Amino acid sequence: MPDRKGLTFIIGGARSGKSAHAETLVTACQGPWTYIATAQAYDDEMRERIALHRSRRGEGWMTVDAPLDLAGALAVLPDGRPVLIDCLTLWLTNHMLAEHDLETECRRLVDVLSRPRGPWFVVSNEVGQGIVPDNALARRFRDAAGRLNQQVAAVADTVLLMVAGLPLKVK
Repeated sequence: MPDRKGLTFIIGGARSGKSAHAETLVTACQGPWTYIATAQAYDDEMRERIALHRSRRGEGWMTVDAPLDLAGALAVLPDGRPVLIDCLTLWLTNHMLAEHDLETECRRLVDVLSRPRGPWFVVSNEVGQGIVPDNALARRFRDAAGRLNQQVAAVADTVLLMVAGLPLKVK
């Protein structure tokens, strides 16, 4: 059973089972549960992914859309509420595309995450284990995601690396 208050960081590659495992961890806590979604449905494929995630969650979930103001969404939640944030890399992408100051936005988010007011679970993609991207934007994203993941892992109480659907405890 997760701590009453604490941050669990779940990281892994695409289709590694991050979100499904995070949902299992959250629902082991007393509900109601809050799902903070960072995705934006710009195309049919993303709409299908969002629908898949929603279909896995049953009753007892409140969904909050926070494609940009994730820190603000967390700040207004009731104390003790189990929260699943899915996912940091989409949130980072949204800020990059909006040409926001990434360093400021990441610092603001990590500050809030460093003081969880309940059992909080954060999902992110590990993007640094592949090849070096062939364009400047993709390299900038990979580097920013790596830095953000390090910052969140540093303040997390628990870090899980998902590999082929299996959680490996890193911290």
